[in-house]
Amino acid sequence: MPATTPHAALTPSASADTRPALVCFGDSLTAGLGVDPTESYPADLQRLLNAQGYRYHVINAGISGDTTKDGLDRIQFVLDRHPQIVVVEFGGNDGLRGLPIQQTQANLSSIIAQLQKGGAQVVLAGITLPPDYGPDYIQSFDAMYPALARRYHVRLLPFLLQKVYGVPGDMQGDGIHPTAQGDRQVARNVETLLRPLLRR
Repeated sequence: MPATTPHAALTPSASADTRPALVCFGDSLTAGLGVDPTESYPADLQRLLNAQGYRYHVINAGISGDTTKDGLDRIQFVLDRHPQIVVVEFGGNDGLRGLPIQQTQANLSSIIAQLQKGGAQVVLAGITLPPDYGPDYIQSFDAMYPALARRYHVRLLPFLLQKVYGVPGDMQGDGIHPTAQGDRQVARNVETLLRPLLRR
């Protein structure tokens, strides 16, 4: 997957926005690979929050192809935005490459710890893998997210694509990334996860 630059946070209007920052930090599922940037789930999340009267500036800090190590390498980008809330969504590319789960978990652990140390409230969005990766690897991979959520006392969405994966019209042809229609449901999933943390 080609790497891209987190676009929303780099625009002049974004840097001048005085609302509290809510950063969506992840890989292609956050970046919105295969859909227009205005149809990514962070863009849909911004519209949902606006409609409900929440004053947050949603920043899309997703880069397609990023592993947890890539996320760790660019965490300063997120910290420099002084976010109130960060949605962390990484791990899918680690799993698809068959990387050691212990290393993926260690990277995610460091990401969460650094964000919390920087003053952000963190929520964690998990993902799973296709069945051909084998039950043992998938079971260990899936268990990583609740373990991290317990350790750092963060809210968890076990599967980012719940009510999206397998739904007609919600997934692109690659079977991995949501369509614009699917991203609208992803935004609803994330908004439900965030709701107890949101302040008007």
